[in-house]
Amino acid sequence: MAGVRYVDERGARSAGRPRADAVSEATSRARVNEMVTSSKVPPGEYVPTADQRIVMHGVPWAHYEALLALRGDTPVPRIAYLDGAMELMSPSKQHERNKSYVGRLVETYALERGINLSPYGSWTLREGPQRAGVEPDECYLIGDDQDRNTPDLAIEVIWTSGGIDKLEAYRRLAVPEVWFWKDGAIQVHVLADGEYQVRMASACLPGLDLELLCSFLDRPTVLDAIKAYRAALRG
Repeated sequence: MAGVRYVDERGARSAGRPRADAVSEATSRARVNEMVTSSKVPPGEYVPTADQRIVMHGVPWAHYEALLALRGDTPVPRIAYLDGAMELMSPSKQHERNKSYVGRLVETYALERGINLSPYGSWTLREGPQRAGVEPDECYLIGDDQDRNTPDLAIEVIWTSGGIDKLEAYRRLAVPEVWFWKDGAIQVHVLADGEYQVRMASACLPGLDLELLCSFLDRPTVLDAIKAYRAALRG
C-alpha cells in the first residue's frame, strides 16, 4: 500500500524493559524524512502526498509505552498499538486538512444547535490489559461532564490505506462512537453490546446530516466551509 512499510521486531523483547537500540531504531524510523513510500501503488490508491506509515510486529507493550514517552508532546508520529503490532504514522497535508475541516464543521453544528462539546485532538487512548492504543485524528467529549476518560466520539480520516485495525482498537477501549471519513463520505460505527454497528446517523449528535456536512469539505478555506455550512443550517 502507498506509504506503508511492515517491519518484524523479532528480538526486540527483554525482561521488563525495552532494549535501548530497539527504541532508538523505532524512534528514528518515526521521522518523516526517513519513512519509506512503496513504489507499487494499486489502482485507486494513489494520492499526491500519501500518509507515511510504518507497522512493526512483535512489539511488547513496554516498548510501545517507552516510545510514547520518548516522543513526548510532539504531534508526530501518531502511534497506535494492537496485539503486538505498532503503527507509526505521519499524516499528509491533505489528511490533516480533511480532519480539520470535519472537526470544525462538527463544532459549527454544535454551536448552531446549542450542544456542549470540547475537542481533544489526538488524545492518546490506551489500555494495557486490552493490548490496544490509538490516537484519533479528532475526538470529542459531549455534554457538561468533561472529566471522563474516554471520548464520546472519535474521528478517523482514511487517506492512505493500510495499518492496524483501528476499529478493533477502539472497540477494546470502549469508545461509544467512531467515524471513518473516506472518499468524501463518513461511515458511523456505534458501539452496542460490545460490538460496533454501522449506522446511517450519529447517535451522539442526533439530527446531524452527515451528507450535508461532507458537501462543504471542498471549499477553498475552512472559513468558507463554516460560513456556507452555517447558512445551510440556518436556512
